[in-house]
Amino acid sequence: MSAISVSNISNSKFVLTGFPGLEGYYLWFSIPFSIIYAMVFLGNCMILHVIRTEPSLHEPMFYFLAMLALTDFCVGLSTVHTVLGVLWGLIQEISLDSCIAQSYFIHGLSFMESSVLLAMSFDRYIAICNPLRYSSILTNEKILKIGVTILCRSSLLIPPVIIRLRFLNYCRPHILSHSFCLHQDLIRMACSDIRFNNIYGLALVISNLLLDAVLILISYIMILHTVLAIASWEERIKSLQTCVSHICAVLVFYIPIIGLTMVHRFGRHLSPLVQVLMGNVYILFPPLMNPIIYSIKTQQIRRRVKRLFYSKGT
Repeated sequence: MSAISVSNISNSKFVLTGFPGLEGYYLWFSIPFSIIYAMVFLGNCMILHVIRTEPSLHEPMFYFLAMLALTDFCVGLSTVHTVLGVLWGLIQEISLDSCIAQSYFIHGLSFMESSVLLAMSFDRYIAICNPLRYSSILTNEKILKIGVTILCRSSLLIPPVIIRLRFLNYCRPHILSHSFCLHQDLIRMACSDIRFNNIYGLALVISNLLLDAVLILISYIMILHTVLAIASWEERIKSLQTCVSHICAVLVFYIPIIGLTMVHRFGRHLSPLVQVLMGNVYILFPPLMNPIIYSIKTQQIRRRVKRLFYSKGT
């Protein structure tokens, strides 16, 4: 009997939601979404290529930027097949196992991006508050250890709550809120006891996203305190300018997450289109904007990108 039950659960199909009520315009919507995904892949590949091929960029700050670009690339890779599949009319449903796998990668990569942003704030703190020891503190070996820690933290803490999804009984309508799978969407359809998922999921959010945000804020309070102690106004501006790109990346990451969380928690009365829009902003906005931010605001990246396109043009 239990074998039959598990078989039925594993064969469950979940309906992916595009833009409710606007199905006739999906082909038109697919054009900007295809362009956005192309920009996500090309932009982050360009950042990775520039950092790999330019010896002057082989520094801690840019190693962390490479981690961020790789994470953003993987975020796009994890959702492109369902988002564009729905808009192109290729798929309408997703199996439970595929849905669980996708939710694992989406949430894991979100935690990874948060961890990378925390590491980048630590890099800026050392560079401004302890510049003489910068190279001795952030050695290549230390950066490698930080990278491995980020990977383990983001990938090994999630399986307990994700694996649990495989054994829940989904008796409510199998209609997802987005064209991709999120943990909170799946447990909303479950009739089983979901206390473990709720408690463990909340603990994950607090120990990862919230803790990282608090530590990033503390690092910038300490950076600001150090900068204000500098006598020269020009030196203050110069020091703060090295943080502008990272501050923008932090805002681009956390604002969509907060917005999506608020919509899921308190926006049940809102139009489904609002949830769909916030979901797509949460998935696509950071991977799209980070390469643009760092290409515009970081002088070394901007100079190398211009040289890259100039050499191709000639």
